[in-house]
Amino acid sequence: MLLKSTTRHIHIYTAEVIDNELQPSDQVLTLDIDPDNELTWDDDALQRVYRRFDDLVEEYAGRDLIEYNLRKIGSDLEHFVRELLQTGEIGYNLNSRVLNYSMGLPQVADPSAK
Repeated sequence: MLLKSTTRHIHIYTAEVIDNELQPSDQVLTLDIDPDNELTWDDDALQRVYRRFDDLVEEYAGRDLIEYNLRKIGSDLEHFVRELLQTGEIGYNLNSRVLNYSMGLPQVADPSAK
């Protein structure tokens, strides 16, 4: 049975991707980061989210794979993404089809503050 946890920027599925299709699995978790491209990412920031995901999954090792645990991991990752945004390691994609400042208004440098 396919379980999932979806927050604004983090989607987790109990599935693996085969031929661009999700196939339910009770052994594999698939992570989709920022599926709507609302944020701008560099490879380092993405890798930090993947490492945090791996750490969280490890913390839950041995526990039942239930929707609550999956949602907890997803919420923790969403908070981690917010931290990255607040520290300026990632930013809002102002060319996104949807501008939703769900994690706070974008920080714009004031040119007169030099």
